[in-house]
Amino acid sequence: MTDYSPNHRDEIRRAYLQKGPCQPKGHRFSQSNQSGINRRFIAQWFDEFDWLEYSITKDAAFCLHCYLFKTNFDQVGGDAFSGVGFNNWKKGRERFSIHVGPISSVHNQARKTAYNLMHQKAHIETIVIKQIDYARMAYRTCLNASLKCTRYLLRQGLSFCGHGESATSSNKGNYLELLQFLAEHDEKVKAVVLENASGNLKLIAPSIQKDLVNACAKECISLIMSDLKDRYFSIMVDEACDVSIKEQMAIMVRYVNNKGQIIERFVGVQHVTNTTSSALKKAIDELFSFEGWSFSKLRG
Repeated sequence: MTDYSPNHRDEIRRAYLQKGPCQPKGHRFSQSNQSGINRRFIAQWFDEFDWLEYSITKDAAFCLHCYLFKTNFDQVGGDAFSGVGFNNWKKGRERFSIHVGPISSVHNQARKTAYNLMHQKAHIETIVIKQIDYARMAYRTCLNASLKCTRYLLRQGLSFCGHGESATSSNKGNYLELLQFLAEHDEKVKAVVLENASGNLKLIAPSIQKDLVNACAKECISLIMSDLKDRYFSIMVDEACDVSIKEQMAIMVRYVNNKGQIIERFVGVQHVTNTTSSALKKAIDELFSFEGWSFSKLRG
């Protein structure tokens, strides 16, 4: 193989492997005098050693895998099976077995290299699939940690952002500080969040935090509507100004659950241009339309 250009060797090796070893099983093998006895190659050896090749012109045996991939000759027999050829038929089976050797032998390494070459595409696909699976699990772990922080802060009614969220800040705000706390107490979380997160998968941007809050809000609304089902309900509306002096309308639903208990649930806040009845009615209509609710069971 060293006679071929390094750029073409793998292509040539692949062609050899696709064709398979030269095994002329129907050939009448020539005899040669060895230690006073006429001996010859035995065709049954092909069945015992699938790597075995026979050259009719040289009347010698070779190893296909070692011929294609062997780079040194430190194994018993030197380069007999990959260079000059082997023809000591008296010890044929014995030398073939010795040539194979243990799992770490040169022959078995060459055979493994041949297998990898023929399954190169599948090998690459396996690596890619493993990387994709790892990335998916890492993202899921990071997302779950971020959701835990979000749910805790929402439950406690705490703010998310801090005044300074840079790497040198002594207090980065509740969200980042809580995420850091989780990382310090869970090695799996630590491996995939904050500075250990890959690329743009940190999930710490303010816009991402808002998306997580909105996702939690939608989940809460979904649970409320699942409990409400097709029961009759009423709504309670109140208005107030936020810190930016903008008018906003808070909406709650009131209904009786299957245990006969009166339930009141907060379902959202809508900004309104003014507090006239028509403006409030329009905001209520928009909320119902956005959430896909029906007025058919509304009472009061």
